[in-house]
Amino acid sequence: MIVVDDGLATGATMISALHSLRAKGTAKLICAVPVAPPDTIEKVAGYCDEVVCLETPYDFRAVGQFYRDFPQVEDEEVIEILKQAV
Repeated sequence: MIVVDDGLATGATMISALHSLRAKGTAKLICAVPVAPPDTIEKVAGYCDEVVCLETPYDFRAVGQFYRDFPQVEDEEVIEILKQAV
């Protein structure tokens, strides 16, 4: 299973997701993100079989710093997108 996020800061949410999926018996876990600080990648790597990360800048301050436009997504919008995907 591939778990994707828009980027990692602390990695806490990704670690939680990976831990939960592993507990459910997922055989292979891959974390895929476009950007994260190097130390976070090291932490997350312990919870999955593979990490794919395009950029690991040392000057990382926040995920949003690597996007031109990084708006917040409201819960209602996510729910509607998920309904359409099913």
